[in-house]
Amino acid sequence: MRGRRVTHAQRFRDVYEECYPRVLAYATSLVGRQIGEDITSETFTVAWRRVRDIPHPALPWLLGVARNLVRELHRRDAHQYVLAAEEAQRISSGAQTDVGDIAAEVTDRHNALQALASLPEADRELLALIAWHGLSAKEAAQVLDCTTATLTVRLYRARRRLEKALEAAPLSEAASTPPVEASYPTRHEGAPA
Repeated sequence: MRGRRVTHAQRFRDVYEECYPRVLAYATSLVGRQIGEDITSETFTVAWRRVRDIPHPALPWLLGVARNLVRELHRRDAHQYVLAAEEAQRISSGAQTDVGDIAAEVTDRHNALQALASLPEADRELLALIAWHGLSAKEAAQVLDCTTATLTVRLYRARRRLEKALEAAPLSEAASTPPVEASYPTRHEGAPA
């Protein structure tokens, strides 16, 4: 008995269902939500036309297509990349976290985004592929069209530059001040217990 043969339509459907959220998050991190949706649609249009060429795993190939489409967009329209890290993180994680100290969290996030924004575009893209999109070094190397060894060196250098940028960022006021001890009212004489 022979194994079930997967049709091109089924292969595309499987790739789409598995990879759409991560391709959208990647595109959104590069160009913002609205244009990111257009880039994602165009990426899957290319995938449909070239369904026979889609390798396994498909994600690095799809992110490479999306990256090339973004490059074309910027060449045509001369737009700057829009860093939409919070939106991309929300899309890819799908979960909300419980925040203990909102002021410190906002300040720390602001400092981290400023440090990230101070890096060269190539560093930001590399760090996003690894940290936000969860690609392995091998997969990220495929997206960036370089060897894994080259990517590993670039990643090391990008992380060092980010570390230095974070060290240069001011500490949040909430993080640098000691916590205030709570004082509770004492029971007055004659008050009911």
